[in-house]
Amino acid sequence: MAPGCGPAAAERAAPACPDTDAPLVLAHRSASSTRRAVSAALPTAVLFDRDGTLIEDVPYNGAPERVRPVPGARRALSALRRHGILLGVVSNQSGIARGLLTRADVDAVRRRVEELLGPFDIWVVCPHGPYDGCRCRKPAPGLIHTAVARLGVERQRTAVIGDIGADVDAARAAGARGILVPNEQTDPREVAAAAETAPTLLTAVLALLGGEPEASR
Repeated sequence: MAPGCGPAAAERAAPACPDTDAPLVLAHRSASSTRRAVSAALPTAVLFDRDGTLIEDVPYNGAPERVRPVPGARRALSALRRHGILLGVVSNQSGIARGLLTRADVDAVRRRVEELLGPFDIWVVCPHGPYDGCRCRKPAPGLIHTAVARLGVERQRTAVIGDIGADVDAARAAGARGILVPNEQTDPREVAAAAETAPTLLTAVLALLGGEPEASR
């Protein structure tokens, strides 16, 4: 039995022992036929870590009322949407395997995030624990592989923004561009090791857009 899949997990998690070869796709919206083409100089898709990147990090949060976007998140996302860039969330949620969260809890938080920040084209979650041996938990690239495959985009034209080393390591393993936006919880060694960093989510998006001033509106 995998760690985190004992009786306590069985009482809350559904499934209690997730398939260790598959992430959960919580939402996937087909690209609109009217979506305008993205400039070749820009990424086709940007994938975000959830906790500590898009919203404040509340450990094992399954309560929508506790969702708080980080400063500048709505402006950053709006700038990307104006360019027709696809948006996604790729998030480790080991609380499911630990029996602290259900898929329904995670999905309720997803809906609240979208109420506050607008729709995303895809949400992909790893429901496994750190010792379950899955291929999707960051820093493994499985979440990114699933997202780009569902979105139909190239990894080389995909960017990943996160707040810890596992996020940018997953991006590198997948062949995508990774940008680390550190916060007070980020290990300084991970900041030093990152190929690309930005002080805020908004400045990370500005870098992806080539410094266009509209990203700061």
